[in-house]
Amino acid sequence: MSSGKYHGPVLKNRRTLLERAEKFISNIYFTDCNLRGRLYGESCPVELESFLSPKRIPFSEAFKQNFTPYKVGETFGPTWYTCWFKVSLNIPPSWRSKEVHLLWESDGEGMVWRDGQPVQGLTKEGEKTSYVLSGALQDDEPHSLLLFVEVACNGLFGAGQGSMIAAPDPNRRFSVQKAELVVFRRDVQELLTDFEMMVDIVKELGEQDQRGFQALFTVNEMVNLCEPSDPGTFPRARSLASAFFTQRNGQSQHTVHAMGHCHIDSAWLWPYEETIRKCGRSWVTVIRLMEKNPEFIFTCSQAQQFEWVKSWYPGLYAEIQHFVKKGQFIPVGGTWVEMDGNLPSGESMVRQFLEGQRFFNQEFGIYCKEFWLPDTFGYSAQLPQIMQGSGISNFLTQKLSWNLVNTFPHNTFFWEGLDGSKVLTHFPPGNSYEMKGKVEDLIKTVRNNKDKGRANHSAALFGFGDGGGGPTQLMLDRLQRVQDTDGLPRVRLSSPDSLFSELRSDSELLCTWSGELFLELHNGTYTTQAQIKRGNRQCETLLHDVEVCSCLALSRDQSFKYPEKRLKELWRLLLLNQFHDVIPGSCIELVVEDALRYYEEIQGSGSKLLQNALTALSSGGRSDAVFNPLSWERQEVVNVQGSGFALVQVPSVGLAPVKPTEPLSPVSVTVQADGTVLMDNGILRAVVNKDGSLASLCLVSSGREALLDGCEGNRFVLFDDVPLYWDAWDVMDYHLQTRRPVVDLVDQTRVLTSDQLRATVRFSLRISDRSSITQDIIMDANCPYLKFNTQVEWRESHKFLKVEFPVSVHSPRASYEIQFGHLDRPTHRNTSWDWARFEVWGHKWADLSEHNFGVALLNDCKYGYSVHKNTLTLSLLRAPKAPDANADMGTHQFTYAVMPHSGSFQDASVIRCAYNLNYPLRPAQCPPQAGPWSAFSVSSPAVVLETVKQAEDLTQALVVRLYESHGSSVTSALRTSLPVKEAWHCDLLERKDPDRPATLTPQGITLHFKPFQIVSLLLVL
Repeated sequence: MSSGKYHGPVLKNRRTLLERAEKFISNIYFTDCNLRGRLYGESCPVELESFLSPKRIPFSEAFKQNFTPYKVGETFGPTWYTCWFKVSLNIPPSWRSKEVHLLWESDGEGMVWRDGQPVQGLTKEGEKTSYVLSGALQDDEPHSLLLFVEVACNGLFGAGQGSMIAAPDPNRRFSVQKAELVVFRRDVQELLTDFEMMVDIVKELGEQDQRGFQALFTVNEMVNLCEPSDPGTFPRARSLASAFFTQRNGQSQHTVHAMGHCHIDSAWLWPYEETIRKCGRSWVTVIRLMEKNPEFIFTCSQAQQFEWVKSWYPGLYAEIQHFVKKGQFIPVGGTWVEMDGNLPSGESMVRQFLEGQRFFNQEFGIYCKEFWLPDTFGYSAQLPQIMQGSGISNFLTQKLSWNLVNTFPHNTFFWEGLDGSKVLTHFPPGNSYEMKGKVEDLIKTVRNNKDKGRANHSAALFGFGDGGGGPTQLMLDRLQRVQDTDGLPRVRLSSPDSLFSELRSDSELLCTWSGELFLELHNGTYTTQAQIKRGNRQCETLLHDVEVCSCLALSRDQSFKYPEKRLKELWRLLLLNQFHDVIPGSCIELVVEDALRYYEEIQGSGSKLLQNALTALSSGGRSDAVFNPLSWERQEVVNVQGSGFALVQVPSVGLAPVKPTEPLSPVSVTVQADGTVLMDNGILRAVVNKDGSLASLCLVSSGREALLDGCEGNRFVLFDDVPLYWDAWDVMDYHLQTRRPVVDLVDQTRVLTSDQLRATVRFSLRISDRSSITQDIIMDANCPYLKFNTQVEWRESHKFLKVEFPVSVHSPRASYEIQFGHLDRPTHRNTSWDWARFEVWGHKWADLSEHNFGVALLNDCKYGYSVHKNTLTLSLLRAPKAPDANADMGTHQFTYAVMPHSGSFQDASVIRCAYNLNYPLRPAQCPPQAGPWSAFSVSSPAVVLETVKQAEDLTQALVVRLYESHGSSVTSALRTSLPVKEAWHCDLLERKDPDRPATLTPQGITLHFKPFQIVSLLLVL
């Protein structure tokens, strides 16, 4: 041994020195003589008894059951069952002063219950395999204990058969592999952490870095000094590590804001009910860490999950409230769930924030200042305005790091929305929301930062996620070692508020990104699980109508009670299903069943509420009437029960008796000599081929043909749809190379109804031996669009069904409806940013227009589109097999419509027509002598009255929400026949702006709009 600082000789062989240190702490190699092998001292067995339950039952029920003896290694199951264990343990008195753990290893997720309370989550995959019974056993501590362990028959990521995202194996068996009392050697663990961090510094800094070699020689000398069997040698090795870790950085070093995090999907590869237990397991573990680590800060989103824990684990919830007050357990996000960022309507997004922010304020006295959506498949261009209206000006996500084609250019920037609203946005440069506090995470955070020199602070979110789990003591210990270590960024256990304050205080050089944050991946989620998409759209429509109608009923019938409690429950169910693995369809079959059941509940209850409100509106009358929930007058064909079709005229947001009027031009339908069918209503003239495709679609007023010369509209096409991995999520660009028209005719076009108000023709096509299409093409009097009511029997595998309309329009861009507005996307593939959008999302309509003419495609429940050159395509059905092996199999019904128009789509009322298709006139009743009655109207055709609801905190007040839909600056009057006493501007959380009264005049309330601006008013009655 040399007399100097190091044992010699140290040869210049980096590989052997590094591997020597790695093997010294390996849990695989040389555990008989290395440090890792000394982590546990003595052990002793525990006595186990078990009870198996097919249901998830509360502890109060479980502990009374009949338990039978269980031996470690015995299997139980199947998948989704729960096995409860009674654990009787006796700690040997000879373990005095030692740290004692219950060591528990199982492939099912576990929760320890002690004295009737949950105390610790146990998940092998989440590196949580021990429950600390004593930090240093004292004589007066209990040595004999009875614990219960609740083990779910699923892992952290469910129970996929063969791969994580495969459909669950319904018959998987589970077991407990280890259950024993052990002496835990904390001194060994601390030294292991030192070694691990040193080894990682060597590896991550690499051979080009001076500091990496300093770490190499330090860790090598630590091996020389440390004799694993002699704890007396540990302090010298630890002091070497400490000396290295405390060599400080210069002043300019990047600061990493480390925040505990536990992303828990509200449902994904497991059902909603299992998520409740995942929250319990994860959050109780977090509370244990907070008790030991007062500097530890944990960020937690999704009000729904807090509500679940409050209901299922009240004791745990009380502890969470305590640590929220202390500033350690931080609610973030401000929404009910971490919803999909594309598919929910504008009003649904508002309600996500309204329900989320109000919950956090009522429960914890706070409003979140940051929107938190790390794992969603793209972000609507209206989110910045909705955030700002909900009291939020900061945004965190990381999902755009998943882009398949283009690398997003920023990590910290201002995001500008459709109306010009801006929010400060941060993408953690480590490209993860579940880091482990390792050196690699810190180095990646600095190196990946695309805003070097512009932003010197970044977030690192640490903790197991997706299936829950959360942070561990080891992660905290790692970060504690390197708070300010030369060669690594500074590390601060921090909060979102602290991070965004630092970023905002030095934001002069930050760039701005304008428009949507489009994820170049997971484009299949606009189409997968069509029944969920349909349920969402129909329930959004229904709840809208219930609210409007109930508000009107309040003013017409003194005895009517606004159903606020039930409406809140129904809205929360709808918001829950908008979670970012449910509405996109990327979940297992059990979740799909839950979601469809929730939609049924909303539709059942909602229909009753609507009927109650319509009855109150009817003033006891029995004559046929029609209710219009939209803010413009409508003239449409309706089917009146018992008397057939009628063309009715109904004022805006109002009621009118059914008084049939004659159409300007009756509908004609003629079978021509060649078997084609000619349909004409004086606005449109269509020729339908025998196979249901359109040979011609002509705008009568101008004589302009809408279809491209030599091409057919309404052409169904089938594609092979085999992605690279993410089955339910992805449709790849190469699927476009496999296009095959559906031309196998079963029943040729025939006339089904021929009436002066409505003509219907029907045809059927065979897709394959297992799948078929039956479609009714409907032309109504006075209607500017042609409707296609479609039924598909769908039993395919990895196929994608779409419908195409090649049109005689030339334009470099197409317009798509989004939340509270629309945006343009290119129709060409000039750049990689353009062609990466080969499949995009939109809501009720898309339009392709040149100057003075265009064609719009409307729909009642679809979200996937593509417009390339002059072909408008609507995506209809997919057939992925994972994670739901039966995704989309069965019968589907949907309606789309095609609308050629002159002028711009704004002037041609495309937006209103799409609303009309989605919000049908509702049958109602009125007194025999009643005339038309309108509650609200808007003077500008650019302004849409989107929402009328009762105010959250005032029973004698309404909230109305309007938005500018054309992309114009406009002044509009909102007129109402309701007895409004005063009117105020308010934000999306319905907080009155005392500085902005809205002036009431006989002409109504005058409102000024900027393009795509959302305006909310509080109307006091």
